Amino acid sequence: MQFNFSNPYTSTRLPVFARNVVSTSHPLAAQAGLRMLWQGGNAVDAAIAAAAAITLTEPVSCGLGSDAFCILWDGKELHGLNASGHAPQTWTPEYFKRKYGDDAKTPPKRGIDSVTVPGAVASWVAMSERFGKLPFEDLMQPAIEIAERGYLLPVVVQQKWAAATPELQNQPGFAQNFLPWGRAPNVGELFTFPAAAKGLRAIAKSKGQAFYGGEIAHAIEQFSTEHGGSITARDFANYKAEWVTPIAQNYRGYTLHEIPPNGQGIAALIALGILENFDIASLQVDGVDSQHLQIEAMKLAFADVYRYVAEPSAMEVTPAQMLDPSYLKSRARLIDMNRAQDFGAGNPVKGGTIYLSTADENGMMVSFIQSNYMGFGSGCVEPNFGISLQNRGHGFSLNAQGLNPANLVAPGKRPFHTIIPAFLSKDGQPVMSYGVMGANMQPQGHMQTLVRMLDYQQNPQAACDAPRWRYNAGLEINVEASLNHDTANGLQARGHQVGVINDNYQDFGAGQFIWRAGNPKVEGYVVASDARRDGLAAGF
Repeated sequence: MQFNFSNPYTSTRLPVFARNVVSTSHPLAAQAGLRMLWQGGNAVDAAIAAAAAITLTEPVSCGLGSDAFCILWDGKELHGLNASGHAPQTWTPEYFKRKYGDDAKTPPKRGIDSVTVPGAVASWVAMSERFGKLPFEDLMQPAIEIAERGYLLPVVVQQKWAAATPELQNQPGFAQNFLPWGRAPNVGELFTFPAAAKGLRAIAKSKGQAFYGGEIAHAIEQFSTEHGGSITARDFANYKAEWVTPIAQNYRGYTLHEIPPNGQGIAALIALGILENFDIASLQVDGVDSQHLQIEAMKLAFADVYRYVAEPSAMEVTPAQMLDPSYLKSRARLIDMNRAQDFGAGNPVKGGTIYLSTADENGMMVSFIQSNYMGFGSGCVEPNFGISLQNRGHGFSLNAQGLNPANLVAPGKRPFHTIIPAFLSKDGQPVMSYGVMGANMQPQGHMQTLVRMLDYQQNPQAACDAPRWRYNAGLEINVEASLNHDTANGLQARGHQVGVINDNYQDFGAGQFIWRAGNPKVEGYVVASDARRDGLAAGF
């Protein structure tokens, strides 16, 4: 691929070129990863150290009680890791209806009854044991130092921290841990998290065992019981992250890989499979035709994903059926270039988050994402070990007759999940490790940035900086204020209900991109980090 390195979009960033690289949404996390590479570690060691550090530096989006997914190239083949958490053994529709009434459609959005077993720590351990070079305890040291010594709060994280405070300040443990001085920290103020340092030390010393059945698990059980929850240390002890085979979709001679359901990565594959039926490169890159076509493809993808995707054993269709080329061609025929549509699901049977990426000079590449779901997750923080717990349980359904019966809550089941890492290959060789964080924006960001790179030869930083849109529901979309006004007006004329949003932290996602330069020999990488966050792409 020969990129055009002129950047037509407003940005203060340029791509980084290096042989060993880390790209994250916070500079201290990127430096934690680089530190491991300098010490002789590999890309997996760097990813784990960066992931641990960012639980401190971006707690709005992740914490020690988060879930995670990973796709990694070990130098020879591709591996996927699903570290999303299971429901407690007590969770049934009846459990929630007794507590929250018969009209409850989902588990609560916040609080202890929104917490499934967190999988992020298990992902770190699994990756380290299988592919890491350095001792696991060493990987936790940068995060421990940050927790104990503190760090100065950056601009973007502070804005979201302050915005989340009114909703979460009364959740157990939140104010004690995240509201020093009785308020959110201001930009430039020093934030320390000594409880999380204690938790990280226990995780480091026990290689995660303290978290899954040990002293941390028992502390969370006690915390949960005190606040009306039902998650137990046994739920933690029974948890294992799962190695999986990524699913894939060919596009313009390349192959995009995603984690299979229970995640929504298949949405990006469906949308690209639909776009494969169009000559999108013949359309103006930021023009209304190109953007309309991508929006409609994404709508069709989400219509099927929201109807069918759940824990794989509960799904009534398979990913292969949802990605069948003839089925996607039939879906592509539904697109009208002159008007927006509100699509329903087809029948395939017939036819808050952080993302980071690392790569090393030996060819290992890691695409990693971890999240507490919504900002600060459940809002609950176990105080002894600083475990900020996710709220993934809110993703379950309580209605067997709802839109997606396969996503009905059940003991030990995993909910529909939004966080997704991505990986691009060509002819069986690695090309790019990338991801775009931000709830349902993630597959939309995967598709939009990849179209810009593969159809329009935009370099990773330009594709990252370009204005984005986000599909919500029905005919409703949001666009960034930087989107061309004629394009926005043209979309509205075709029936899209267009809302312009200036806040791009969550609404339009934030990406990290590592493109491999040189195949099959690794000559280096082209690295981009999204200016929508406080991030950094760094290397040597």
